[in-house]
This record gives sequence, C-alpha cells and structure tokens, in this order.
Amino acid sequence: MRVIAGEKRHLLLKTLSGMSIRPTTDKIKETLFNMIQFDIPGSNFLDLFAGSGAIGIEALSRGAKLATFVDNNNEAIKVIKENLTHTGLNDVARVIKRDADKAIETLGDENITYDIVFMDPPYDKKLYISVFEELSKSNVIDEKTIIILETNLKDDVSDVEKLGYVIHKVKEYKSNKHIFFRRKVG
Repeated sequence: MRVIAGEKRHLLLKTLSGMSIRPTTDKIKETLFNMIQFDIPGSNFLDLFAGSGAIGIEALSRGAKLATFVDNNNEAIKVIKENLTHTGLNDVARVIKRDADKAIETLGDENITYDIVFMDPPYDKKLYISVFEELSKSNVIDEKTIIILETNLKDDVSDVEKLGYVIHKVKEYKSNKHIFFRRKVG
C-alpha cells in the first residue's frame, strides 16, 4: 500500500495484519480521491475506523490542512502513528483511540467542523448507524460536509437516510461501494 498522489506520493505505508483487515486498494483509493480532488485542498478531514490511516494520509498528501484519525484498535493506532512519522505528517494530524461514535462526542466539544468525513467500518455490523446518529447531534459537520461511507455492495443504507441524510452519489466497485452523504438541509 502506498500514497498515490500529492506531496508524499509513492511513499509506502504499513498495513495491519490479519484476515479481518481489508485495506482499500490503491485503485479504489485513486478513484475515490479523483471524485473528491477539488474538495481536499485546505480541508479538515476526519478518518473514522481509520485502520492504517491510508485514507487520511492520502488526504493530507493532497493538501488537506488537518486530518483526525479515529480507531479503537491498539495495533491500528500504532500503525497510524508509524505511518504519520514515516510520511512526516505528524504536525497536521491527530490520532484518537476510541470508538468512532464516542470520538464524535469528544470532537463536538472542540469547535472544529470537518469538510470531509470518511468511514470504513467492519462490514455487516452496521456500526455506522451510531456514528451517523452522533453526527446528527454534533457540530463537527454542517450541510456542506461530505460524508463517505465504504460498505459492501449488498448493504441497505436506507436507515441512514431516515436519520436526516441525503445520498449525494454512489460509486460501486466489484465487492464494495462508496456512498456519499450530506446532511439534509431544512
């Protein structure tokens, strides 16, 4: 796994080990960032269920001004920190070891609005529901924030729409998809 583009292009990143880990492939990552390339420069980027931190690091490499990485796994936190040190991006990054929904509660007290929220939770557990619920109550997003959920192809996300979010766009791949949400206005 590597940084695809930007200031840190071509740097290799560490990944987590184990059968339950499914890092976003370089090809899918490149497609995702091509879709949001004009939203990245100067943005505040929130990487939930961050794993190795590759998505947030890609955002920083492409010009995001701040990335916050959230994961509740000790090994993931260690790998994220190692990848940030390796890429020299520690000064524009923050790492939080917590469940994603609990981290939203904490971040809400800090008066930072994120321009892009990316979440890649374990598939088939619907962990994203509690995150969307917390985001609904929080000031960490506004109606302009792009929220991207990576999930499997079969996942029905209509429950998220019931929470006050609108699907802006969907990009399907062979085995998964990215769903782009925005908070419903009015």
